[in-house]
Amino acid sequence: MKIAVIGAGHVGSTAALMMAQKDLGNIVLVDVVPGMPVGKGLDISQAGPMLGYCCGVRGTNDYRDILDAEVVVIAAGVTRRPGMRRMDLLETNARIVAAAVDNIVHYAPHSIIIMVSTPLDVLSYVAMKLSGFGSQRVLGMAGVLDSARFRYFIAERTGVAVEDVQAMVIGGHGDAMVPLARYATVSGIPLTQLLDENSIEEIVNRVRQAGSEIVNLLHDGNAYYGPAAAVTRMVEAIARDKRQVRPCSVHLHGEYGLQDVFVGVPVILSKNGVERVIEIKLSAVEKASLERSAAEVREGIEAWQRLMLPDLEHIEAGD
Repeated sequence: MKIAVIGAGHVGSTAALMMAQKDLGNIVLVDVVPGMPVGKGLDISQAGPMLGYCCGVRGTNDYRDILDAEVVVIAAGVTRRPGMRRMDLLETNARIVAAAVDNIVHYAPHSIIIMVSTPLDVLSYVAMKLSGFGSQRVLGMAGVLDSARFRYFIAERTGVAVEDVQAMVIGGHGDAMVPLARYATVSGIPLTQLLDENSIEEIVNRVRQAGSEIVNLLHDGNAYYGPAAAVTRMVEAIARDKRQVRPCSVHLHGEYGLQDVFVGVPVILSKNGVERVIEIKLSAVEKASLERSAAEVREGIEAWQRLMLPDLEHIEAGD
């Protein structure tokens, strides 16, 4: 499989390394900074003999090198700083994503797009609308990352191995995300039998603030190991047709009572992208939380549409 990663910053280059370590395919790392992706591609490739992978990474400044890529990861854009909301990045990153999508449509028209750039849910919507790709072929990364953070915090609090923890986060990738504590288990034991309500609520709140916690600690940058690992798992499920159930940001067509919005829900990932959305039963509180999260995403979509109005007016005028 040919995999393109657009954006050779911390997230993109780390994802390229992790995908190479799993020998997922031929990886092309693209960035607009002259020479930078080429250097990072060489560095990752030269680590292969020591780390035991055969898959190399080709870095480039030329979008023509993504020709016929089957999966394209978009990890380009500016990152948050302390005190910033994810939505504060919308105007700048929407323009970066629009340029990337234009090249994807031209050079990799049959690809599956995985969005990592922030604000992720809104930019997934942007990519779908601008590309004209079906909703099966455009999805966002965050649910896999947020669920991993949820699992880690549960393991840390309960003192168990993280691989024994199953947990899921749905909703948008923001402060209104919905960690489903009721569905969380430790080796099949419901979390509610292991921790009291206050402890669970503390974990849920920390999951919602996990990205900001890292941004505040780093002072000048975002998390990148976790996001890179999350997108690598998604690419692996697609590249190897694993049909794995993963929470991903996808375009909903009435599922969960939501229409024409991207939010994280469990889906089956296969070689075709989003094979199927899985609808699970939610309590009234969980459903209301999901609707609030979706409303935040809709606000971002409407903000992007307002930003696009001048461009649309030019198009209508024939400019």
